[in-house]
Amino acid sequence: MGTMALAIEGRPDRDTAIGTIRAALDAGVRYLDTAWSYYLPTAPGMDGTGVPADFGYGELLVRDALASWDGPRDEVLVATKTGYRRTIEVGEETSEAGAGHAGAEAPGIAAADGLAVGGGSSDTGSDAGVGADAGAGVPAAAPRRQHLQAVGSRYGWMADARPETMIRDAKESALRLGVDALDLLYAHGPDPNVPYEDTVGALKTLLDEGVIRYAGVSRVNDAQIDMARDILGDGLVAVQNQFSPSHPDPEGTMAHCAALGLDFVCWSPLGGFLDPFDMRAYEPFKRVAAVRGVSYQRVVLAWELSRYGRLFTIPSARNPREIRDSFAAVDLRLTSEELALLP
Repeated sequence: MGTMALAIEGRPDRDTAIGTIRAALDAGVRYLDTAWSYYLPTAPGMDGTGVPADFGYGELLVRDALASWDGPRDEVLVATKTGYRRTIEVGEETSEAGAGHAGAEAPGIAAADGLAVGGGSSDTGSDAGVGADAGAGVPAAAPRRQHLQAVGSRYGWMADARPETMIRDAKESALRLGVDALDLLYAHGPDPNVPYEDTVGALKTLLDEGVIRYAGVSRVNDAQIDMARDILGDGLVAVQNQFSPSHPDPEGTMAHCAALGLDFVCWSPLGGFLDPFDMRAYEPFKRVAAVRGVSYQRVVLAWELSRYGRLFTIPSARNPREIRDSFAAVDLRLTSEELALLP
């Protein structure tokens, strides 16, 4: 289960969120996916990324849901991610009441864990230096962090995968989750201001120090997977990339993971709830679902699970009904005839 929808704009109230996680665990979910950046900024703060009271909301939801659950905690793997911050436009403030509503869409924002990917996004890049004076004794400006934000949304995402940030965030995540070591930590995504080997090097440091048990990488291509494998060795166990009928895997990273024996975790497995996508890709799944008498989302997830034996889906949910329906996909076996109708 992905928990982003429980922690960012459009999120349900806290009790509903915790109840949704517990319903997932009761249904059989044993992998919870969260992130340092799963929170909603209520004020800009020093750098537009919120105030300390905002931070850690998603991780604390997971901690409290597990603490109040009477099931086998040792069976549950909790993964978190570091390398990004949420942002809010300077001068804008929000509240729980103004945080949006279920199903709200902000064009250009990618769902499941939220980078802007395309139309309407802005990327300041690494805007270092101060023009002609930069070489004349005037100190260069600090590189601006990559900022991704959809047109019309007050919220955005800011990359910060500097090793010192990654290491500090990971230790904060362990404290919030109430564990001695994180089960699995992903580098949330490449930061254009940071050489990728340095970002992965931070994961290696965390492995060596025992802060994390296993490492993963996200939003990566084959070359970055290979780099991470070279640096982390067997400490690298998973790649988390987007995959769904409307967002296929054009670079074949799933096949590359299969060749390397890595788990593939697909985020936004149902297309996403913030990022607009072409619903026509789901028509074949709706036809199969109509015959089966189940939701098309369940058919999509069952199809994805049939693609690769080491694939995990992390559908989001904002209420217990949604996650129970999603988890039922593990028991839905599609026939060869049905699979032939699907992409």
